[in-house]
Amino acid sequence: MAINFNKAEFILSAAASKQFVRDGLKQMAFAGRSNVGKSSVINRLVGRKNFARVGASPGKTTQINYFKIDNRLYLVDLPGYGYAKVSKAERDRWGRLMEDYFQSSQLIDLGVLIVDARHKPTADDVTMCNWFKSSGCPMIVVANKLDKLKQSEIEPNLQCIRETLALGEQDALVPFSAERGDGKEQLLGLLRAFYEQ
Repeated sequence: MAINFNKAEFILSAAASKQFVRDGLKQMAFAGRSNVGKSSVINRLVGRKNFARVGASPGKTTQINYFKIDNRLYLVDLPGYGYAKVSKAERDRWGRLMEDYFQSSQLIDLGVLIVDARHKPTADDVTMCNWFKSSGCPMIVVANKLDKLKQSEIEPNLQCIRETLALGEQDALVPFSAERGDGKEQLLGLLRAFYEQ
C-alpha cells in the first residue's frame, strides 16, 4: 500500500535532544534557509494549508517539529538557518539543537534540502548539503519558488544549483512550487520510493 501523505498528524516540537523521537520509524528531515518556504512545501505535500506553521516573518520554526505520515514515517521540520531576526543566544540554541539532532545516530534516514530556485545556493545551503553527503545520508534537493521564475530562467537556475551544491547525476533535484503545486507528484514519488527501499 502506497503511503498516504494526506494522513498526517503533528506529534511534537522538540526543544531538547531528550525529546527526539526514537521509535524506529523512518525520518525524512526537511532543512533550508529561514525564508525558503519549508513549511509551505510540507503543507503542499500533505495537502493542507496551515498544517506546518507558515510565518509571515521568517524563523517561525524554532524547534524540531515532527509530523507523522500514515503512521509509517515522520516528516521532520528543522529550524531554518541563516536569516531570522532573533538574538544570538536564541540562534546558538537552535544551532546546538540542530547539531544534537544531526549527531544522534540513526535518526535521519533521508535529507530533503530546500533551496530557493531564484538564487544561487548560499554558503549555509552548501554546508547543509555537504553535511548530508558526508554523513552518508541520502538526499533530495528541492528548488522551491519555481512560480517566481520566467520559463527561460528555470534551466540555467537549476544548472547553477547543481553546480554550486556539486550534485552528481544520481542526485535528485526537484523543481517545485509550494504555491502552485509544480513538482509535488515527483517529490511524493521520490519519498515513497525511498520509504519502500
